[in-house]
Amino acid sequence: MPFMNDPAVWFKEFFIQAGLSYSFSSFLSTIALVFIVVLFSWLANLISKAFILKIVTRIVKKTTSTWDDVFLEQKVFTRLSHLAPALVIWFMAAWALKAYPTWLIVVHKLAYIYMVVVGTVVTNSFIEAWHKIYNTLPVSQHRHIKGYVQLLKIFVVVVALLVVISVVFGKNLTSIIAGLGVMATVLILVFKDTLLGLVASIQLSADKMLKVGDWITIPKREVDGVVADITLNTVKIQNFDKTIFTVPTYSLVNESFQNWKGMEEAGVRQIKRSIFIDIKSIRFLDSELKEKLIRIPVLKEYIESIGEKINLTGKGLSDTEARFFNSSQITNLGIFRFYAEAYLKQHPLIDATQTLIVRHRAPEGNGLPLQIYVFTKNNQLEPYENIQSEIFEHLLAIMNQFGLKVFQQPTGDDLLSLSRKMN
Repeated sequence: MPFMNDPAVWFKEFFIQAGLSYSFSSFLSTIALVFIVVLFSWLANLISKAFILKIVTRIVKKTTSTWDDVFLEQKVFTRLSHLAPALVIWFMAAWALKAYPTWLIVVHKLAYIYMVVVGTVVTNSFIEAWHKIYNTLPVSQHRHIKGYVQLLKIFVVVVALLVVISVVFGKNLTSIIAGLGVMATVLILVFKDTLLGLVASIQLSADKMLKVGDWITIPKREVDGVVADITLNTVKIQNFDKTIFTVPTYSLVNESFQNWKGMEEAGVRQIKRSIFIDIKSIRFLDSELKEKLIRIPVLKEYIESIGEKINLTGKGLSDTEARFFNSSQITNLGIFRFYAEAYLKQHPLIDATQTLIVRHRAPEGNGLPLQIYVFTKNNQLEPYENIQSEIFEHLLAIMNQFGLKVFQQPTGDDLLSLSRKMN
């Protein structure tokens, strides 16, 4: 068939026989061949997409593995179909543009660049699909690799860009890479944050310092929330007030931050808070207060045991001397500390297997701090705050029964009452 042997000649003769000039017939024959090439490339794209959407999708859905589903969701196969029209144009361009060698070179370069771009997109989709598969594995809970994935994507894009430059300018790829060595200093300055982020991401991942889902606090930046995402350059944190805070990845290595992961894994949470006691209300246990407190079974046994020590150490001392020199005399604060400790040990929401201390710290201008140091069995925010509030509400309410008072600064009403008394 004449058309199959040389379609350009066939079209040219067809247009000449139609009464057109030789030059115009040559131009129209080229246009017709270009149209045919475009038509074939469009059909190739349509057929490849139809094949992927129907055949490949059906095969993927039938398999028991979920990995191929991830590749389908990331459109790895769909984007791969874009290579079909580029290949058609690449191989058929010489057939259509034989009379125009300059245009043939341009079309070949454009088709090549298009295939490089499609290959880059497909490769990055493939990398992202493997990243999603990795996130389903147990090891991903302790090893966050999103920074590495982003770096790998950047590397793929840079390589593709170098290939495109070599094609456009007709230069050898090795000479282009050698030329980039001269620009290394400039590139380091331009990509400084990216390089610092890369090093920080490696350190954070290698040392297991941070992962998505960790609750962290950065006092210097007033950050208190859960890590939502870790990228090559930034770490995204959702504060508990629902605001989003981003910090540079390298800042988490240069600065200190607090990770509450250990507390969450232990299942307990620390209470470390103080009640400030008015020092003037601290006194020895007298008979009246003793009779009042001894009615409580827990305190009765403790007071009686202390009474035996008083009698034992008080031998050979006069009543006046025993009052001042007997180190075993109990104070209302001492018995209140014992009561608070017993109350906490019996509390159903306090973990008695952990450290449990009721102690007072060095006196301050605001009274004597009585510190409660215990661990709750529930480490979630709302239950934890409720337990803490319940404990301190109880201790503050019952302190008066021990003759103790909480220290507080004078209010306006106190000053007004004092001035009225003076008047």
